[in-house]
Amino acid sequence: MYLFIFSLLLLVFQYVNSKNIIDKYEADIVKVKAKVAEKEQTIKTLEEQNFELSYFSIDRNEDAYNYFEALGYDTEQLIPAIVEGLYNMNDYEGEDHPMVPYVSTTDSKLLINKVRVMNHKWIVANFTDGALWGEIFLTYSIDENNDLKYKLVEYFLYPKLN
Repeated sequence: MYLFIFSLLLLVFQYVNSKNIIDKYEADIVKVKAKVAEKEQTIKTLEEQNFELSYFSIDRNEDAYNYFEALGYDTEQLIPAIVEGLYNMNDYEGEDHPMVPYVSTTDSKLLINKVRVMNHKWIVANFTDGALWGEIFLTYSIDENNDLKYKLVEYFLYPKLN
């Protein structure tokens, strides 16, 4: 009789313990699934924002790629060359940057920091000397010698706030 009662108590203990463990695991699974769903929604939102932000970028402009390919250019090499051409202008002598129509207000040179090639004709870039910031709008073309030509169209300098 004692053995039966002891066995019954042991079975009840194991059943309750196992049920608690399973309930805890199920609750953890529900929490993890909720977090995964939340993260997936965040990823989807960020992908949509990224698509919207990159709308005016040559990477998303099939017509611009077709334009270059119709002229026989390899876009995988051309686009980085266009950007690199502007960055190479940061290595200049004197006070006048070849593209930026301002003079540095500090001891450092004006440098182009970020470049966005928008399509097969337009570029937007920002520049700074460490104290002042501005942006420039450029057009570019490729001449018959396959040389890149940049033309400054518009520019502005943010006012310095104290």
